Amino acid sequence: MNDLKKETAKGFNLKEVICIIVTTAMITSLTTGLIIYNQNKLTKNITYQDLNEDKALKDFLGVYASLIDEYYEEVDKTAMLESAIGAMFNYLGEDYSTYMSKEETDALAEKLLGEYKGIGISINQENIIVDVFEDGSAKEVGILPGDKIIAIDGNFVTENKETSEKISGLNIGDRLVLTVNRGNENLNYEVIVKKMYVPAINYQIIENTIGYLKMSTFSNTLKEQVSKALNKMESEGITSLIIDLRDNTGGYLSAAKEVASLFLEKGKTIYSLEEKENTVSYKDETDEKRNYKIVVLYNEGSASASEVLIASLKESYGAITVGKTSYGKGKVQQTHSLEDGSMVKYTSAKWLTPNGSCIDGVGITPDYEIELDKNNLEVDEQLNKAIELAR
Repeated sequence: MNDLKKETAKGFNLKEVICIIVTTAMITSLTTGLIIYNQNKLTKNITYQDLNEDKALKDFLGVYASLIDEYYEEVDKTAMLESAIGAMFNYLGEDYSTYMSKEETDALAEKLLGEYKGIGISINQENIIVDVFEDGSAKEVGILPGDKIIAIDGNFVTENKETSEKISGLNIGDRLVLTVNRGNENLNYEVIVKKMYVPAINYQIIENTIGYLKMSTFSNTLKEQVSKALNKMESEGITSLIIDLRDNTGGYLSAAKEVASLFLEKGKTIYSLEEKENTVSYKDETDEKRNYKIVVLYNEGSASASEVLIASLKESYGAITVGKTSYGKGKVQQTHSLEDGSMVKYTSAKWLTPNGSCIDGVGITPDYEIELDKNNLEVDEQLNKAIELAR
């Protein structure tokens, strides 16, 4: 105990104190410099300082300043800068790199978010319920497709827009009474507003053992919806699966990776990204997998994230493919949001199939190429072939 007190009282000598001060100052200086540098970075490789030394940008800013200060009429700065941004993307001359207005950005975000608040119905212009979705409170209380909404909480509604605005204006957990007309009677149902998935899939069981899963978009909630559907069909004894990606134009690349991971064995390649400086492979990192036969349906309208899933299932799982050669979008875009809510998206990489192929402008050729008879659309020869192969 006395020895401990002596050691504590001894403290540091002057040389040690100076060393500590100098070391601390160096660490603080380096850390501060790193923080300032990172805050000054606009992208991975470009800082504000780089732009400050860019002669071409100085010329642009000079012209911009002259126009807003000296042009003979008032200039709408926002509109002029939007035109300038648009011109930069026109220069690139690539369809996938473009400027999107706030309205276009909002519409895309809503589509890909994959969730909304509601009661789980879709209605047409005449307020007739077209579809009643799984997990919605409308289905739980017995509302049916074909019912016509005539009142909400006792207040008559006549238009789709009026009905949608009343329901969307409520909060999650709020209750309302929906009055619907069915045949010759009016029925009242109390429903609750819930957080709902925007339906991205349809599924059913064919011939008792063949699962059928159609995906319409690669939204933020696709993996959860697919996982739930698979568990339900597997509990009912499916021994094979048809995945229908026809006319699915894509969405989030991450959604394609997540869905592929539901099927592939851990360690299998899903896709690779060929960027400007290097190529990075993305593999399945999960323990979840399937081992039954999979048949993938697709056509000329299947693009982007759809093609990522098609290629990963074909090359890393061994799935059989049926339909028509896919669209051939082998590029990946990044987005950059602007202060006014608009957005720019630009190609940042090419993606490669697990075998290292780039399908951009080429597409993926199916194992069984089947043409639909446009004069007899009631017969789905592509699906019939998929069912034959899935048996």
